[in-house]
Amino acid sequence: MKPETSTVLAKAETARLDPTPVFPPKQEPLRRRLPDERKAIIHHFSVGGHEGYLMVGLYEDGQPGEIFIRMAKEGSTIAGLMDSFGIAVSLALQYGVSLKVLCGKFSHTRFEPSGWSGNPQIGYAKSLMDYLFRWMALKFLPRDSSQSPAEAKIRIFETEPAQARTASVPTNGADGDAPACKSCGGIMSNSGSGYRCENCGSASGGLQ
Repeated sequence: MKPETSTVLAKAETARLDPTPVFPPKQEPLRRRLPDERKAIIHHFSVGGHEGYLMVGLYEDGQPGEIFIRMAKEGSTIAGLMDSFGIAVSLALQYGVSLKVLCGKFSHTRFEPSGWSGNPQIGYAKSLMDYLFRWMALKFLPRDSSQSPAEAKIRIFETEPAQARTASVPTNGADGDAPACKSCGGIMSNSGSGYRCENCGSASGGLQ
């Protein structure tokens, strides 16, 4: 038997006795840093009376590479949380996470504070994150031409001014002093010992 043949057979026998998989060397993710001198957009926002500023640092191609969110007083809990969240999103963008993925993840998240934003393209914001990422999607992402009619109807409903929406909500004979719904802004109707919103189903007063 030739020496080359015996060497091949020996390696095959070793691989059979020791079936440890061989993995390729791990590649570290690459970080695309922004240039030292960069353009930025500063956007003032207000959600349910809570005001703040969003600053978006841009790459040379005009795409966002970092964000800073300023709200409340420096050193407060909400200011610290917003700073930390902005750093996390900035790192995600610089390490290649798609803005579309981030917007899809954080848009329409619901928590307080929420309310009308005064932005006619967004209307009612379910949370601060909902507003910020829907605004970024409008600013930096192409419009989705494949949007279904149902999705388009929901979008129109969300961006329609409060006055137009409340005028179209049936009141079922409610008194003119019926309160506005805290969830969606529609006029509530009298229902038993309290009020119920015909628009989103929220209840107030004696209803549970």
